[in-house]
Amino acid sequence: MDKEVKILVVDDEERIRRLLKMYLERENYLIDEAADGNTALKKALENNYDLILLDIMLPGKDGIEVCKELREKKATPVIMLTAKGEEANRVQGFEVGTDDYIVKPFSPREVVLRVKALLRRASTTSYLQTDTSAKDVLVYPHLTIDNDAHRVLADGVEVSLTPKEYDLLYFLAKTPDKVFDREQLLKEVWHYEFFGDLRTVDTHVKRLREKLSKVSEDAAKMIVTVWGVGYKFEVVNE
Repeated sequence: MDKEVKILVVDDEERIRRLLKMYLERENYLIDEAADGNTALKKALENNYDLILLDIMLPGKDGIEVCKELREKKATPVIMLTAKGEEANRVQGFEVGTDDYIVKPFSPREVVLRVKALLRRASTTSYLQTDTSAKDVLVYPHLTIDNDAHRVLADGVEVSLTPKEYDLLYFLAKTPDKVFDREQLLKEVWHYEFFGDLRTVDTHVKRLREKLSKVSEDAAKMIVTVWGVGYKFEVVNE
């Protein structure tokens, strides 16, 4: 039997929480709720949710602050709910580690599809498959990326990444030595045009390097800054 998926829905409007709960429960997900930022952060840190739907505008801590503080401790996938016209907030959301965003007013069916897509990307259940010959695995000195399992090992130690951090690392690692500018990375990894605000890429690269370097300095050095252009993945020679 598949493990039950637990989702935290955070919004200060009860109507929206009830609507999302109804649609997500139809998919047999277990739903927990929070109406303010402080409660949301407490619940997110105390429980192991598979995904969090997080509104930006909240009483107490706002969604940006909740995500920022959560990312210091956990890599739980987060979809941010934003009002139309809050592009600056969406940029901030990506900078603090949001994996996806949905603009209000939204279709509940779209939310379900986005949730399913992010859960698929974050899932490690496919790691249990027995046909290892068909697995999508990138193996480099100091770093192994198992794309079927969305699992990263640096010098044999598993590194906990958010789905977006993982996507960025995998995208760079599958074409070593190719330099990508920030616009390309935003388009390919975030599927979103920021029209000039490129700090999101830099923030994620910084966080990725920090996480890798805690386990392996050699693995962290493989993400190389090409000054004036962007970033590339460079294989460290033994």
